[in-house]
Amino acid sequence: MSFICCGLPILECVYCLGCARWVWKKCLYTAGYESENWGLATAQEFEPVPRICRLILAVYEDDIRNPQWAPQGGYGINSDWVILRKDYGNNQGRVPPYMIYLDHDHAEIILAVSGLNLAKESDYIVLLDNKLGQAEFHGGYVHNGLLKAAGWVFDAEYEILRELVAENPTYMLIFTGHSLGAGVVSLLTMLAVHNRDKLGIQRNKIRCFAIASPRCASLNLAVRYADVINSVVLQDDFLPRTTAALEDVFKSLLCWPCLLCITCLKDTCTLEEKKLRDPRRLYVPGRLYHIVERKPFRTGRFPPVVRTAVPVDGRFEHIVLSCNATSDHAIIWIERESRWALDLMREKEEHMEIPREQRMQRQESIAREHSEEYHAALERAVALDIPQAYSPSTYGTFHQIDAAGEDSARSSAQASSFSHKKPTQSWKEFVGRLFDVDDSGHMVFKKTSS
Repeated sequence: MSFICCGLPILECVYCLGCARWVWKKCLYTAGYESENWGLATAQEFEPVPRICRLILAVYEDDIRNPQWAPQGGYGINSDWVILRKDYGNNQGRVPPYMIYLDHDHAEIILAVSGLNLAKESDYIVLLDNKLGQAEFHGGYVHNGLLKAAGWVFDAEYEILRELVAENPTYMLIFTGHSLGAGVVSLLTMLAVHNRDKLGIQRNKIRCFAIASPRCASLNLAVRYADVINSVVLQDDFLPRTTAALEDVFKSLLCWPCLLCITCLKDTCTLEEKKLRDPRRLYVPGRLYHIVERKPFRTGRFPPVVRTAVPVDGRFEHIVLSCNATSDHAIIWIERESRWALDLMREKEEHMEIPREQRMQRQESIAREHSEEYHAALERAVALDIPQAYSPSTYGTFHQIDAAGEDSARSSAQASSFSHKKPTQSWKEFVGRLFDVDDSGHMVFKKTSS
C-alpha cells in the first residue's frame, strides 16, 4: 500500500504502457502508410527513372565500352555520347565521380553523380559536414557539405553545360544522382535555377531526379522546388527518413538496431507541429515518388506500385523498423523495381488501348493536376505558418514563366516581407500580393518600384 500511495507503481505502469504503445505502433507501421493517400504515378512521368538509374550505375564503370557490372539489358547508353567523366582523382575529393551524357534519343543533357563510396574518406567528409543552421540558401537551410560539393560541380562544369544547352536548345537539362550524389544534384539544381543566366536556360527546361536522397533542404525549400526536383524512394529506405545526425549514424553502424530504436523513439515523441516549425530541420526535396512493393504481415515482394505527391506534413518523418531498410537503398534494387513498375504501367495502358489523342489530353490533365497539387502544397505550407514558405514562380516544369520571377534579390525581399504575415491570411490574398495576370491569362510576378 505504501508503494501504491507513493505512486511509484502507477508511474512504472504508465511508462511501460507508453513503451508498449510505441513498440506496437512501430511494429505495425510500414512504409505503405506514408503514401497510401497519394495519387498513382503514370508511365509517362515515371519513364525516365529506370533509364536514369542505369545511367547512374554506368558512372561506376571504369570503361563504359567494356562494362563489367551492367544490369540486365545493359546500360542502354551510347559511349560516343559521353561528354566527360571525372573520378576521385579529377574531383580533388570534393564530390563523388560524375559524368555528363548527351542523350540524343530522349533529347536530354544529363549530369549523373554516383553515390557514397564506403572506401573513400572524402565522401564521408562531404556527408558529415552538416552543422544545423550553418548553410542558408535563399530563405531556407540546406546541408552544408552537399551545398559546397554542388557549388564545386557548378563552377567546374557550367561552361560545358552552357555550350551544350546552346547547341541543343530544345533539350532538357537533367541532374541525377543516387544517395550522396542525389543530395549533391538536388542542391546543384537549386543553384542552376538561381543561375540560369550562366546556363542560358529557362526554369521549365531543368529537371532533377534524386534517387534515394538524404534529407538536404528545409521544408520551405523542399516544397518550393517541387516543380523541378523529383525524389524517388523505394519502400523502407532508411536514408530519406534519417533525421539523426549522419555522423552519429555512421559512428553507430555496429549498434544499428539501438540507433534505429532511439531515433524512432525521439521522432515518435516529438510533436508534429514542433517539427514543421523548425526552419533548420531538413527534408527530402521536391515531388516524391514512392515505390511500394511489400505489404504488412506478408512475405515476399509484390508487383510494385508507384505513388506520387508533394506532401508537406508527413514527409517521410518516421524510420521504418524493417530488415529491408538498408537493402532498399541499393541503386540496383531501385533500378529493378522501378523497371518492373514501369512495365506494369505500360501494360495497363496498352490493355486499355487509349487513343493517341486521348493520351495527349491525359498528359495535359496530368500537368494541370501536378500544378494544382504543387500550389496546394504551398498553400498548406503557408497555412501551417512554416517559415519562408512562399511561391517563387508558376509551375516551372509545365508552364512558361516570367524570366524576372527567379531574381534572387526579389525573392529574398518578398520572403522577408511575407515572413511576418499571419497564418490566417487567405490564399487568394497571398497570391494576389505576389502575382498579376497578364493579357494571355498567365500569372506573372508583380513589378516593384525597385
